[in-house]
Amino acid sequence: MPLVNAATHNNNPELHVLSHAWFKALPEADVVLQRPVPNDIAYLQYTSGSTRFPRGVIITHHEVMANLRAISHDGIKLRPGDRCVSWLPFYHDMGLVGFLLTPVATQLSVDYLRTQDFAMRPLQWLKLISKNRGTVSVAPPFGYELCQRRVNEKDLAELDLSCWRVAGIGAEPISAEQLHQFAECFRQVNFDDKTFMPCYGLAENALAVSFSDEACGVVVNEVDRDILEYQGKAVAPGAETRAVSTFVNCGKALPEHGIEIRNEADIPVAERVVGHICISGPSLMSGYFGDQVSQDEIAATGWLDTGDLGYLLDGYLYVTGRIKDLIIIRGRNIWPQDIEYIAEQEPEIHSGDAIAFVTAQEKIILQIQCRISDEERRGQLIHALAARIQSEFGVTADIDLLPPHSIPRTSSGKPARAEAKKRYQKAYAASLHVQESLA
Repeated sequence: MPLVNAATHNNNPELHVLSHAWFKALPEADVVLQRPVPNDIAYLQYTSGSTRFPRGVIITHHEVMANLRAISHDGIKLRPGDRCVSWLPFYHDMGLVGFLLTPVATQLSVDYLRTQDFAMRPLQWLKLISKNRGTVSVAPPFGYELCQRRVNEKDLAELDLSCWRVAGIGAEPISAEQLHQFAECFRQVNFDDKTFMPCYGLAENALAVSFSDEACGVVVNEVDRDILEYQGKAVAPGAETRAVSTFVNCGKALPEHGIEIRNEADIPVAERVVGHICISGPSLMSGYFGDQVSQDEIAATGWLDTGDLGYLLDGYLYVTGRIKDLIIIRGRNIWPQDIEYIAEQEPEIHSGDAIAFVTAQEKIILQIQCRISDEERRGQLIHALAARIQSEFGVTADIDLLPPHSIPRTSSGKPARAEAKKRYQKAYAASLHVQESLA
């Protein structure tokens, strides 16, 4: 087939459809390809845009190779005979760097499952691990939760997960309870919860920043919630503790990389003090594409404020949430995932079906997507959740029950709280306009 002008399809003369036959017909050219140097740009990785619009992260050859080396040698600690399995999309850093570039760089075998196929039949992921004896596979928490929710006895009869050596978790806040439920469900098919390996990373560092210790599973730190919310300190529960928050150990910084927790004045703080997670190291991006200020700042300081909040304990990182997602009410910091967790305890509500945020008027909004159609049950659910939130946090929340698939998400599946808030504010403003028109 010859070169086809796509203008016949969409009136865009700049687009063309190219065929294999057209490429094969091209004459050979005597061209010497230039080898890239370490500081050449390897690619632009666009962020998922969970709190703002996506931005192009500039990653050089040196930066991505430094991360690949750290992931394979110090993070996952790849061994001869390891085999990777992945359903993660290649447009996301975990899929691109973790399960395309890392296997290529280390000459590992990798089995791929289409992301769409995983979404429709999540147990295909575990069946592929079992069948091909995969040893390394990583997913966001919702991937594990989806498998645990969809599995049946017939599926379990086909599985043997004794081969799974590293079950990595990352890309979004990690729920220890959710992972515990997965481990209990698949224990009978030889899944070992010690294979869980929580990690922390972001596109701005190519991918990985830290990995938890090998064969330790999910290690949690329980803290007094009131002290955390009012004082910003992760203090162990005591005799007078009213409520507890739990955070997952995401490991220590990879070798040659650094993690510091800093306050609003950009000064490092002590352990157990919550602050801005700042990172440095050979994998750190060169800046954002088209943003010279970010490029100059990283070149000058070698550090990046990730936009995440967390604390260090014995050198290990505990991530508490995104700065822009934090709900601040009368000087008190409330983590949205704590409110969302209350909703997710209801039998009709699945993990990821709730999203919480605060408006400019300091009104807490909890939106829940569900299939509950019975008006009486909807009323009971709203009343019960409002009462429990008031009891747990001493605040009032407006609860909206939405149709399925209403919660906005980023390209990597994270809840897009900024977009949810934007939609709510737009709908709220429209309703006020209607009321004023009718008055």
